[in-house]
Amino acid sequence: MIRIGVDFGGTKIEAAALDGQGRFQARVRSPSPGTYEASLEVVRDLIADAERQAGVAPSRHGVASIGIGIPGSPSPATGLIRNANTTHLNEKPLQADLERVLGRPVRLANDANCFALSEASDGAGADSHVVFGVIIGTGCGAGVTVGRQVLAGHNGIAGEWGHTPLPWPRPEELPGPDCFCGRLNCLENWISGPGFARAHGTGEDAPSIVQAAERGEPAAAASLADYADRLARGLAVIADILDPDVIVLGGGMSNVEALYPGLPAAIGSYTFSDVFATPVRKAMHGDSSGVRGAAWLWPPP
Repeated sequence: MIRIGVDFGGTKIEAAALDGQGRFQARVRSPSPGTYEASLEVVRDLIADAERQAGVAPSRHGVASIGIGIPGSPSPATGLIRNANTTHLNEKPLQADLERVLGRPVRLANDANCFALSEASDGAGADSHVVFGVIIGTGCGAGVTVGRQVLAGHNGIAGEWGHTPLPWPRPEELPGPDCFCGRLNCLENWISGPGFARAHGTGEDAPSIVQAAERGEPAAAASLADYADRLARGLAVIADILDPDVIVLGGGMSNVEALYPGLPAAIGSYTFSDVFATPVRKAMHGDSSGVRGAAWLWPPP
């Protein structure tokens, strides 16, 4: 069985064909167009290309299942997309339109949920029952899986961790930066890559600050320590509420190796427990987890 996953990003759309063992049989991508109708056409064409490369014969069109990961989520009340930073998707019936264009069923999920599902299925969380998957890149998102199934929640917002407030803020962290969601002090504005750079305050980007910290520059090292503490505070709240079996980090900031040795102890110092033994791991599949997780939205037959 071939499963197609589509990762609907802000700058590119990628489609991939996976076999029953999760191995790539095809990967194709295209720049994201700026309009909704053009996006539907790009997705249609990428899927057709991935199927051709994977050997899905035209006479068997429809044999491949299709899962789509998007930077937002469908409202359970209306079916329309909400909260997408690819703004032309918002208020659109994306799933219904894709099923019309493609002529077959489609499964749709938030891209962070797809990330968590990929890592829970055969990645850094494959040995765990409850996985909390975090993307800390240009934004901040998270997904939850239980028994290798996405936990979307009653309102479809499980894992919207980036738009919860920074826990236990210090006086100098208040009132906090404005967020595009309309609130103040959202976690995304502290622990995303741009949030880390903003807090450092020199105009440098996140990789440059990390490199300076690795060279031992005091100001950069202090900013990285502050970042690790804010990340630990955010994850401690998740530990107190969900108590996952593993926390998996993805996105650009997950590549900062200096975070991992001290992060579990830092999280533990904020949790309401006498012990914190939850591992914090780097994603096994890296940037591929989004498209892989979208494909995994359809279980094997």
